[in-house]
Amino acid sequence: MLTYSFDDRGTEALYEYLYRQIKDDISNNKLKPKEKLPSKRALAKHLDISTITVENAYSQLMAEGYIYSVPRSGFYVSDISADDYKFSDTSQYKPRTYKKDAKDNNNQETILDSPKYFMDFVNNNTAPDNFPFTRWAKLIRETMAEERDNLMIKSPSLGVYQLRCAIVNYLYQFRGMDVEPEQVVVGAGTEYLYGLIIQLLGHESKYAVEDPGYQKIARIYKANKVKCVHIPLDNEGINIDALEESAADVVHITPSHHFPTGIVTPISRRHELLTWALKSEKRYIIEDDYDSEFRLLGKPIPALQSIDMSNKVIYINTFSKSLTSTIRISYMVLPKPLIERYNKELSFYACTVSNFEQYTLAKFLERGYLEIHINRMRNYYRKTRDILLENIMKRKDDKKINIMEEDAGLHFLLQVDTKISDKQLVMRAAENGINVSCLSQYYYDRSNIKDHILVINYSGVDTEYIEEGVDRLFEVF
Repeated sequence: MLTYSFDDRGTEALYEYLYRQIKDDISNNKLKPKEKLPSKRALAKHLDISTITVENAYSQLMAEGYIYSVPRSGFYVSDISADDYKFSDTSQYKPRTYKKDAKDNNNQETILDSPKYFMDFVNNNTAPDNFPFTRWAKLIRETMAEERDNLMIKSPSLGVYQLRCAIVNYLYQFRGMDVEPEQVVVGAGTEYLYGLIIQLLGHESKYAVEDPGYQKIARIYKANKVKCVHIPLDNEGINIDALEESAADVVHITPSHHFPTGIVTPISRRHELLTWALKSEKRYIIEDDYDSEFRLLGKPIPALQSIDMSNKVIYINTFSKSLTSTIRISYMVLPKPLIERYNKELSFYACTVSNFEQYTLAKFLERGYLEIHINRMRNYYRKTRDILLENIMKRKDDKKINIMEEDAGLHFLLQVDTKISDKQLVMRAAENGINVSCLSQYYYDRSNIKDHILVINYSGVDTEYIEEGVDRLFEVF
């Protein structure tokens, strides 16, 4: 029976402490692969804690791939071993937040481009009431009063040092990443940063993206005249065998919450990815961490970069999810060898974010306002999701509707049993005032398409109109 003392947990939540202790035992091989764990009830009784505490700890371990469940049998330890790679401990971290640019839905399956919908399940614009205008305006005034001299000085190519320090502290506290300000590059939007990465790694490199996936990424690579291949996913994320066969040098992934499937890449697959990268000096992984702070069940999934000990992961993120898509401030964390190359070859570029915004955002981070804002928004989004799911359940026919990945982030999947095509479904919804996309629209390889699965993004939905919005959606099928 597992035995742990809770005397030294400090202020850490009970379930988080238990989760960390079990994870450490799995990582250190004290708990062996396929070893059966105690039942939730048995372990709770043994440790004299509540069953819900054990349930929450087990749920987080399952989400990260450390354990798995067998129906009517129990919980077992996953095999997380990797032949060629050793990993650092990432148990000391707090949750954190971020946001990605608005999703681009332009492809051959999208029929209508209406400027106004009754309810929009595709775009993730921030409602004006949800942006901290009062606090932001106050910080702008402070910045103009206190940083007058600095505002007139050209920003370093990497970005204002004060902002880079604030980002580093934020990443350490909320993503378990131990990096230095000198590794951070600030830019206006992730598209700009992708361009810098291509120049840094070379136009002769072959870039791989997820299929299905966020299509704008592939379009950016192709616009930069580099080879881009699409790698299929399996139940654990990007398929390693297919990635190896593609002869790609760089792979662009969203391991903490894949868009649009919602898959969370487990720890075993993350080890495989890092092992893949070690096989060649040219290989790198771009970790797009676009909305990890808005996981609505359990702790945020640790960043892949936080377990990278061989300088193979380029971490990229943006404040467009956590604040608003229009703020256009993104950043990337380069491995030390790459930042040295950047300083030699690309430091002539001027930073594309104004000093006014950089110093304001730095203050916003330093004073903990982003954490407060994210906590508020997480509650808001959870409420929005719950109201949306409640209204769907009212109209739900078990034979026709299946809800999937509702806890992973700011969208979920809704599988429907209908005879109309996805193209017709999107068109009919638009005619009914509903903007919605289907999973099939995000595939490059059309032979792998899964039909009749809607992608329901609720980050820009007004709760006041959800009931009618769901009614209009259900009228479509």
